[in-house]
Amino acid sequence: MGSLHQCPPGVRLERSAHLLLSRLEAEGPLSIGQLADAFGLDTSTVNRQTAALLRVDLAERIPDPDGGMARKIRITEEGLRKLRANRAWATDGLGTVLEDWTPDEVATLADALRRFNTTVEEKEGRPWPRAAEADG
Repeated sequence: MGSLHQCPPGVRLERSAHLLLSRLEAEGPLSIGQLADAFGLDTSTVNRQTAALLRVDLAERIPDPDGGMARKIRITEEGLRKLRANRAWATDGLGTVLEDWTPDEVATLADALRRFNTTVEEKEGRPWPRAAEADG
């Protein structure tokens, strides 16, 4: 199960790191201002959070690929590896929690969570970028 006690060393990410890295993975390089806007946070808060990612080489500063003045933050290969490992660990833990649930119960939970998250995003005016869902 994905508990804190069984998390492999070096896999667990802080919540803010997970969210920032996930956004960078989904959207590509973003400026501090773009990240602050995406999360509805003050730029100084996002600057501190990204500085922590930069210190441990999970993200890097790059020139704006579009030629703008602001430098952008990009997830590194190590950041991507750690994000994916953290996700796998959490998914395994969730699988353990839900192992006694029926497929219909899991589907109902997934639908309710998707609707809840989408509604919050719509009301805040900050939708989360998602890959296109498979027809189904």
